[in-house]
Amino acid sequence: MTALSSPALPLLLEEVEVVSVQRLSPSFVRVELGSPALAEFGVDQPLYDQRIKLIFPPAGGALASFVGADEGWMQAWYARPAEERGHMRTYTVRDVRGEGADTRIVVDMVLHEADGHAGPGSSWAARATVGDRIALMCPRRGMPFGGIEFVPGSASRVVIVGDETAVPAACATLALLPNDAQGAAFLEVPLAADVQTVQHPVGVSVTWLPRDGAELGSLLGPAVLEHLGAPVAVAEVADDEVDPDLWETPMYSSSGEIDGPVEAAPVTAPASGTGTDGVYAWIAGESKVVTSLRRALVNELGMDRRQVSFMGYWRRGVAMKS
Repeated sequence: MTALSSPALPLLLEEVEVVSVQRLSPSFVRVELGSPALAEFGVDQPLYDQRIKLIFPPAGGALASFVGADEGWMQAWYARPAEERGHMRTYTVRDVRGEGADTRIVVDMVLHEADGHAGPGSSWAARATVGDRIALMCPRRGMPFGGIEFVPGSASRVVIVGDETAVPAACATLALLPNDAQGAAFLEVPLAADVQTVQHPVGVSVTWLPRDGAELGSLLGPAVLEHLGAPVAVAEVADDEVDPDLWETPMYSSSGEIDGPVEAAPVTAPASGTGTDGVYAWIAGESKVVTSLRRALVNELGMDRRQVSFMGYWRRGVAMKS
């Protein structure tokens, strides 16, 4: 395997090989990626929902070469015709196995075959086999990379919410929570057969919400608001009110209202297991669904925006940018 990244790059940009493929359920495929260069992978905190980039070859074509890549590599990559460069998509690290040259990065990928929203990543995952090669962009140990949005601070309870696209990040985060963590997770998946066994603290309940034909997001909103004891319903959101780039965290806002570190939200210890006092909420998934939950929690329940991370991982009917 050829190492692609110059040591001068502040990140790893590597060609990696598929070393194992496991069909977890009708909607999920687990792919394990390896390269000796991954010995340099790492961050200086728990990975939680660490984002990475995967670059897939174009249909019927070869993977773009990144040999000798420098800091202008991405601009050069985008300058190439789409049919030559392939497709870049964002995923999260589900797990890391091995160490040194035997380090393997595990990525759980959603198959959108049933709902007709399969994109380049989903299509690649559906036919992935051992020996396939793609390119991976990920953190280099000791260098800043970003991509972790789970920042509960001093919150006394966490609420983790996501549809199938956020399940890998949510499950990775649950597995890394401290043993004494308190809270709840609500995970909506297409089918009952997609429910997974996930490691989590005893004090954090995990509720799986299989749609089995129900509308996307129709189960998440009511479940979350009921858990918080909210006397409000999930608001209807018009298509033209949805920001396809929705990203609201304590550190950043896609609307420009927040851009950089802000003072942490004050945390009040909750009197019971309901309400929003002391809560940090991490919510990710389809942008319209996330927008409706954002309005309910921030506008209706009055949650401080520094207590929440709302992330639109995808937008139904809108092709993701490479």
